[in-house]
Amino acid sequence: MDRDSVGSVNLHHLKVFQIVVKHLSFSRAGEELLISQSAVSMHVKSLERAAGLPLFEKIGHRIQLTDAGLALWEYSQKIFALIDETWQVMGALKGGELGRLRVSADTTVGVYVVPEYLGQFRRAFPQVAIMLDVANRTAVMDRIVGRDSDLAVMGQVPDNAEDWDATPFMENDLVVIAHPDHSLAGGPLVNAAALGREGFLVREPGSGTRATMERYFQSAGIAYRVNMELGNNSTIKQGVANGLGIAVISRKVVQLELEAGRLVILPVEGFPLKRYWYVVHLRGHYLPPPAQAFKEMLLGQPAPTK
Repeated sequence: MDRDSVGSVNLHHLKVFQIVVKHLSFSRAGEELLISQSAVSMHVKSLERAAGLPLFEKIGHRIQLTDAGLALWEYSQKIFALIDETWQVMGALKGGELGRLRVSADTTVGVYVVPEYLGQFRRAFPQVAIMLDVANRTAVMDRIVGRDSDLAVMGQVPDNAEDWDATPFMENDLVVIAHPDHSLAGGPLVNAAALGREGFLVREPGSGTRATMERYFQSAGIAYRVNMELGNNSTIKQGVANGLGIAVISRKVVQLELEAGRLVILPVEGFPLKRYWYVVHLRGHYLPPPAQAFKEMLLGQPAPTK
């Protein structure tokens, strides 16, 4: 693509292109944009002339991106993210009171910890739009890399640590819970061998809590027995409360059940297992003022005043 071709491309062409990619349909893109299908085609053809390459190919009755189309879509995402970042900076220079806070969090901390801090943030910055996405660790990292979230709160530092700024902000104690009538409840200290003979309710593979529990048994050289694999903490709590097994879980998750006497913490050798929740974002990337203020709030530093 030469300089003259670049000059013929405008942001509206790229926005129309993104809507076509979203629907993989020229007609549905036109419906969303309130323009005709022929107008949509005209914008796409302008981009194809500038690129000198086809952006879509027809497979049966549907269209799909060519390699050139996929590359253009990826770069157009970056272009619009950069434009958005630019106006975030302009807003910060104007006073920093407006903007948005986009937070992703893994499941435990996203349900049981982050909302309390977001409530504090809302009271301090009532005009900032807040978005919270709660997902598993992989999805949280994908949202940060894709610039769909500004920062994350998670229980495990990403593997390629040199690319990430990860700061611990809160202890996360893992405990062993059981039904109050369980044979090990209220008794003497339980060792790893005795614990391994019990049936566990566990989270899915890849869960940080499960990985920590597995390291505990591996270090003791003992296998553990899985009664059930469950997808979330609420289901695990209900299962334990109904006598389906015992579980390793964050103390934060079971506070109400402990107070109500529905669950008990077993006295186990080596427990509680100490973990931390971290505030995480990509190193060297621009952190918008609302995200910076929220990070400082999580870390217990004075947040900027309005």
